[in-house]
Amino acid sequence: MKKICIIGNLGMLGQQLETVFRAAAQYEVAGWDRGDIDITEAQQTREKIIALKPDIIINAAAYNNVDKAETDDKELAMRINGEAVGTLAAVANELGALLVHYSSDYVFAGDAKIGYKEIDEPSPISVYGESKLAGEKAARTAHSYYLLRTSRLFGPPASGVGAKKSFVDVMLALAKEKKEFDLVDEEWSSPTYVADLAKRTKEIIEQQEPYGLYHVTNSGACTWFGFGKEVFKLAGLSEVVTRSVSSSSFPRPAKRPAYSELTSMKLHPMRPWQDALKEYIEPMVIEKK
Repeated sequence: MKKICIIGNLGMLGQQLETVFRAAAQYEVAGWDRGDIDITEAQQTREKIIALKPDIIINAAAYNNVDKAETDDKELAMRINGEAVGTLAAVANELGALLVHYSSDYVFAGDAKIGYKEIDEPSPISVYGESKLAGEKAARTAHSYYLLRTSRLFGPPASGVGAKKSFVDVMLALAKEKKEFDLVDEEWSSPTYVADLAKRTKEIIEQQEPYGLYHVTNSGACTWFGFGKEVFKLAGLSEVVTRSVSSSSFPRPAKRPAYSELTSMKLHPMRPWQDALKEYIEPMVIEKK
């Protein structure tokens, strides 16, 4: 039996990882969130993980407030997304454990015309992107690691303190109060269902894929406008009106990549994001009826 430590287990992705691995008899799972471990405290982190002696460390903890990282929290973003990953890599090496860490399409500038592959050179245009790239470099110091880049996560809301809802849940909640939306018809990326990402993570580990970097998203890409239209369509909200606007309509401190679809040279494609979104939304529609 392999012992797995999932850090950030109350987050949107962490919850799904814990569900997937706990369902398999060959794993003993320890789930930790912010109240259990502060990964920015190196000594505490080392002592706690060394005492557990996991075979696999999965880091689903992250700082993800893109705009606040640009204005107020640069140091905090770098500590959580960058330096703390170096601590986890060092502990993994000390234990001879596997490290699994997640990164983002925001490590790219977004000036591509086709999807970014694993061999493409990162060039972040925001502090958040810089912090995620720092985490990638730190993860690579582990002797055994899987570095999984993903994007635009959606799924059941996180239950941790200060957790954010995904774009999907925000749109569905707002649709109860308003019926017209201006949505940015720029910033192409791949919506990714956390349940699919968690299952793919387990597959990568169990199939003993070569250690290294992988792009893991649902297939296809869309803008926020396209994403929102599909959300309302699948939710049966035909009365909702969506309008296409430019990003200049919503000025924000941090720059976003204009086009950051991730494609993989190493793994077979996951199902289209529309199919995954339908699976997520359908139970809500049935419950509403």
